[in-house]
Amino acid sequence: MAVTVRVPTTLRPLAGGNKQVEVAPGTLRDVIAGLEAAHPGFAERLLDEAGELRKFVNIFVDDDDVRYLQGLDTPVADGLTVSVIPAVAGG
Repeated sequence: MAVTVRVPTTLRPLAGGNKQVEVAPGTLRDVIAGLEAAHPGFAERLLDEAGELRKFVNIFVDDDDVRYLQGLDTPVADGLTVSVIPAVAGG
């Protein structure tokens, strides 16, 4: 099996217009590396210069925010869904 990554509208051009893509399981860091390998440009949008999650990007493994789990070291097993959700601001 694989991990399903839900791609937000703003990042779909990087994924060839796909709403979701599949990558190999591992840690969230591995999942992002898999995204980057298959669709270059994802890592720079999701990670800052220090290799940490950008503040304006929220990532969920199933329904859990990885910031409250193990961050980039959060395990992502076969069959799970990773959702990338950009922060929304407005007034």
